[in-house]
Amino acid sequence: MTENKTKPTTASIDEYIASRANAQQAADCHELMRMLEKITGDAPTMWGPSIVGHGVYRYTYESGRTGEAPLVGFAIRGRELVLYVMAEGEAQQALLSQLGKHKIGKSCLYFKQLADLDRPTLEKLLAASVAEVRRRYP
Repeated sequence: MTENKTKPTTASIDEYIASRANAQQAADCHELMRMLEKITGDAPTMWGPSIVGHGVYRYTYESGRTGEAPLVGFAIRGRELVLYVMAEGEAQQALLSQLGKHKIGKSCLYFKQLADLDRPTLEKLLAASVAEVRRRYP
């Protein structure tokens, strides 16, 4: 089996942010780290070269392949920030409808700046995502 490329590293989060973020993104990244640490109880860690993750869970696919991933994380993708979340189900969809200006993929929440999002709604969405990951992968 192939080895996962995205795994915890000792790379500097501050260097990652400084190398990719503009001033607004850097401020938003630091705010996200505070928010995610409060929600997960875990300090941030670099996962691979470009994901800042909080916490960890172990998964096993039906094929038998196993791996680890952060409970929740974010990355700087050009002019946008992306949060890696589990936002399935009616409750999460309701939160997304109240969140503010964003785009959503399967597990990627894209936005330009935190000021575009409703913070209490974002915190509820992130807490629900972490709770769901922990429920699925105890």
